[in-house]
Amino acid sequence: MSNPAPIPLLTGPTAVGKTTLSVRVAERLGAEIISADSRQVYRELGVAVDKPSSSDRLRVRHHLVDSRSVRDPMSAGVFAREAEACIADILSRGKSPLVVGGSTLYLRALVNGLGNIPEVPPDVRDRVRGRLAEEGAEDLFRELSEHDPEFARTLDATKTQRVVRGLEVFVATGRPISSYFDVICPPAYSYDVVVLDRTRSELYRRIDERVSLMLAEGLVEEARTLAAQGLNLEANPTRTIGYVEVASLLRGELDEGALVDTIRKHSRRYAKRQLTWFRRMTDAEWLHVTDRDPDEVVELLVRRFGRPSPA
Repeated sequence: MSNPAPIPLLTGPTAVGKTTLSVRVAERLGAEIISADSRQVYRELGVAVDKPSSSDRLRVRHHLVDSRSVRDPMSAGVFAREAEACIADILSRGKSPLVVGGSTLYLRALVNGLGNIPEVPPDVRDRVRGRLAEEGAEDLFRELSEHDPEFARTLDATKTQRVVRGLEVFVATGRPISSYFDVICPPAYSYDVVVLDRTRSELYRRIDERVSLMLAEGLVEEARTLAAQGLNLEANPTRTIGYVEVASLLRGELDEGALVDTIRKHSRRYAKRQLTWFRRMTDAEWLHVTDRDPDEVVELLVRRFGRPSPA
């Protein structure tokens, strides 16, 4: 059921400070947080995905964190449906939802709506993903290009999750996935979007600090454990900055001296891509937080998001 009051949504690039600020804002508002992070959803992933701490989760209830296994990948469409269900549940209990995260594909599905793409049967999904492991991404990309050139033109062969998604929809339905994009199912809710931003130098400094902390907290050891469990660190959903570079280290393609700089470089590029996408959100308000006291930022967000929702 739609709710006329916009749902608060706090986003911004990696390392901008969303997690710490969102917990404080949620406490002030009596809100529950819905994570819009495409990697925090997976129980097996830890150090590289910067999940809210156990103490943060005790302070504020978080939804869609550690909610599934990497062996049961989540798509943007599934995320949007689950997030909307969380919002409906939170509102039904008289509480306030607060969506927090920076995964742009997930945010697009939630805020803009989705194509009405049918569910793919599990056996078809498993068969196509098995072919990815056996034949490789390039072969599947060529096949997708034959069946759905319009969708394939928006990708490259390294975008394995989207290549597999396009091919599994075609195998399951006999129709190219692009044919479903003409009819968009509108989102169930509207959103009041605030984008946190910092100066480029400040953001990069924070990224550098986060990468150093990830390594100190055992990133390499965690990646080794995941690989030993049979997970491919360079395939979705474990294909994540941090794990991918450690995979290169384990293969001997990257030495330890270059590991930190490589992760930092890739993290900075990711932040730039996020910022480019956020700038397309014409209705979003940007909140620059460099040199601002965190208490002031929290107060600004509480005032903006604290408008009461209709019963």
